[in-house]
Amino acid sequence: MKCRNCGSELKLSLVDLGSAPPSNAYLTDQTLHAPEKWFPLRVLVCENCWLAQTEDFTQTDELFNTEYAYFSSYSKSWLAHSERYVAEMVERFNLTTNSHVVEIAANDGYLLQYVKARNIQCTGVEPTASTASAARTKGITIIEDFFGVRLAQVLVTQGKQADLAVANNVLAHVPNINDFVSGFIHLLKPNGVCTFEFPHLMRLIEGNQFDTIYHEHFSYLSLTVVDRIFSANGLSVFDVEELQTHGGSLRVFAQRSDTGPHIRSIRVSQLIDNEIQYGILCADYYSGFQAKADRVKNDFLTFLLEAKRQGKTVAAYGAAAKGNTLMNYAGIRSDLISFVVDRNPAKKGKFMPGSRIPIVDEERLKISKNDYVIIFPWNIKEEVMNQLSYIREWGGVFVLALPWLDAIA
Repeated sequence: MKCRNCGSELKLSLVDLGSAPPSNAYLTDQTLHAPEKWFPLRVLVCENCWLAQTEDFTQTDELFNTEYAYFSSYSKSWLAHSERYVAEMVERFNLTTNSHVVEIAANDGYLLQYVKARNIQCTGVEPTASTASAARTKGITIIEDFFGVRLAQVLVTQGKQADLAVANNVLAHVPNINDFVSGFIHLLKPNGVCTFEFPHLMRLIEGNQFDTIYHEHFSYLSLTVVDRIFSANGLSVFDVEELQTHGGSLRVFAQRSDTGPHIRSIRVSQLIDNEIQYGILCADYYSGFQAKADRVKNDFLTFLLEAKRQGKTVAAYGAAAKGNTLMNYAGIRSDLISFVVDRNPAKKGKFMPGSRIPIVDEERLKISKNDYVIIFPWNIKEEVMNQLSYIREWGGVFVLALPWLDAIA
C-alpha cells in the first residue's frame, strides 16, 4: 500500500487488530441471517511524511451509507462542548447575522443548531442520509454529499462561501486527505477561518487508545503532519488548542495561505516541538503499541471468562465504534456480554457488527440488574456513570477495559 498523502510505500506497522466488519454497520433482524463483510484492520505509518493510516480495503460509500447510525446529539457532554465552541467562535471572530458558517460532516445538526439559534446563516454538508434527515428536522440546510474541491466549488457558485468552516471529527475520516483540505481554499472567504477537531495521535499512543482505530478512521493525526499537509494544500495553521474530548484531541485553526490575516501563535510551534521531542518522526516511537493492545485484549477476555465461570452477568453500555473494535479484536460474543444498552433509537433493536450482540434500551438493564456493566465509550465515562448510577443499588459494578482493565464499584 502507498501513503494516502505522499504516495510512499508503507512498511512500518503501528498495530494489527486482525479483521472486523465496519464498526457502524449494525445488523438488523434481516441482515443477521446473512454473511457480513470483514476487512483487515491494520494501521501503517509512512516513514516519509509520518502520516499514520488504516490499511485500505474498503470504500467510503460502504462505511457512510444510508443506514449510518452515529448521531452526535445523544451525548450531553458533546452537545455542551459544541455549544461552547459556537459561543467562543462567535466572540473570537466577530461573527454576525451577516456571516456564514459551513460545517463539514454536520451529522444530525448537533452544532449548527446553536449557530442557527444566534440567527447566523449556516449550511451543513453531510453525506449520510439518516443524519442529514435528522439535521433538516432542526431547520438546518443540508447538502447531502461528500466534501472536497468539487463540492467546495459548487458551494461557491451557490453563494455559500464561509466566514467560518467547521470540520469536527471528520479530517480522520476522509480517504483523500489532500482533496479534502484543498476544498477549504475555495470554500473560505479571503479572511475566513476553518477549524478542525480530531483525536491526537500522540494521546492515542500514550493512552493506549487502540479502540479508536476502525475502518471509518482513514488517518491518525499529529499536529506536525497536519501542519505539513495543510501547507502543501494552501492552508496555514495559525493556532491550536489541546482538548479533553475523545481521550485527547486537537482543535486546529487554519486560514488561506494567500489571504489569511492571522499571525501564527507560538502554541503551534510549541506543540510541534513537543511532538518531535516525543519521537513522532521516529520509527521507534511506534514500536511496542501492539504489545499494549494485546495486553488489554487478553486482560478483558480473561475478566469476562472469569465472570462467566463465577455465574456473574455482564452487560455493556454504548453501542459505539470503540466497543466494536475491542469486541471483534478479542472475539467476544453474546455468551460473554448479554446485551449493549444505547440511547440512540436508530440502534435499538439492531445487533453489534461482528459480535452480533443485541442492542437494547436502558429499561432492559433495570430489569436484568447485571453484576457488571462495561462502559465502551470511556471518553464520556463520567456522563455514563452518572446516568446509570442506579446500578449500585443492586451492587452493580462499572468496568472499563481501556487504557487498562479497571472495575469501579
